[in-house]
Amino acid sequence: MGDDRVRRKKVVLLGSTGSIGCSTLEVARQLPDRIELVGLAANSSVEKLAEQVRETGVRQVAISEASKEPELRALLPEDVKVHVGPEGMAELATLEDADMVLVAIVGTAGLQPALAAIEAGKDLAVASKEILVMAGEVVTAAAEKHGVRLLPVDSEHNAIFQCLDGHRGGESEVSRLILTASGGPFRRTPTGELKQVTVEQALKHPTWKMGRKITIDSATMFNKGLEMIEARWLFGIGMERIDVVVHPQSIVHSMVEFVDGSVLAQLSRTDMCFPIQYALTWPERVKGGLQPLDFGELAKLDFEEPRHDAFPSLGLARRAGLAGGTLPAVFNAANEVAVDAFVDRRIGFTDIWRVVEETMDAHQQGDAGSLEGLIAADAWARGRAEESVGAPGAAADAIRRHG
Repeated sequence: MGDDRVRRKKVVLLGSTGSIGCSTLEVARQLPDRIELVGLAANSSVEKLAEQVRETGVRQVAISEASKEPELRALLPEDVKVHVGPEGMAELATLEDADMVLVAIVGTAGLQPALAAIEAGKDLAVASKEILVMAGEVVTAAAEKHGVRLLPVDSEHNAIFQCLDGHRGGESEVSRLILTASGGPFRRTPTGELKQVTVEQALKHPTWKMGRKITIDSATMFNKGLEMIEARWLFGIGMERIDVVVHPQSIVHSMVEFVDGSVLAQLSRTDMCFPIQYALTWPERVKGGLQPLDFGELAKLDFEEPRHDAFPSLGLARRAGLAGGTLPAVFNAANEVAVDAFVDRRIGFTDIWRVVEETMDAHQQGDAGSLEGLIAADAWARGRAEESVGAPGAAADAIRRHG
């Protein structure tokens, strides 16, 4: 076996203190001869970031919140270079010795460092849905121009990537991409009762342990809507050929249906280390510390159609993806505002859909070909969504009246 085959892949990890970041560190621990972390970045979790530096020996870090810089420096050895703010994130993403940048930053904050990494010729492992939802056209064009790979880390997109990997027939032989959804904690909740859902209930996911934003998105099924748009850009498949099926066991992570009626599916335990390891070690498969499925333990695998009437997020996502332009950025930004408002108890659960739909309805479509236009659409959508939050509809009124 030659040296090239066993050379360690040097990885910059943006969002190292979140759930995806911590799972990435676990994968790196299991594969020390394959993965070398050369840069870590966090938003504001200073103590956790410093602890990770001590464990990994990384000598380049970034902290998004500039006010946290003195506290972070006090916890680090003097020879560790600290990059600060959005510019610091971009600097870390372009480290000369890095092979790949894994972006696991929640929200749109990962977009600028992702583009910086692409322009620097780094392969990009994408765990942040918002990057491709907001700016799929810009990001994929940049990746093609600079000859870099976009490697999906989301379990659903990674599953599709695995099913398509090695398929030589191209998209003309693909009939559908089928994203699986757990259905979230309210899969069986009657539609009329959803308006009474509390923040605490929405944060209890039945199968995955995730961050706050993505857990709420799973409860509303906005996460699946975001994934539909993301898949459109990752795999070059039109929105009309991207479907969702509810699979509560979360064992089948997604499927590809081909024109001959054959379906390929990717199955594994519900552990984010699986897609992370595949993305980091691609194009190889490597034996790590992950446990395979025990089919004797699997009593059954259920599949059912989503309840589109109860969870209108899927319809809104398809509308945004089919329209293209700046509407996906508006869809994403309005959802971020609505989720924050729900967690802050300023609106009710079903108002999340209302805020997004009202914002989309008010938007005048723009071109998605320029980053400036997308940033402007994102900013507009946040302001318009806040207006909708401030003028709650019947669902939030009912919650306030009835507690």
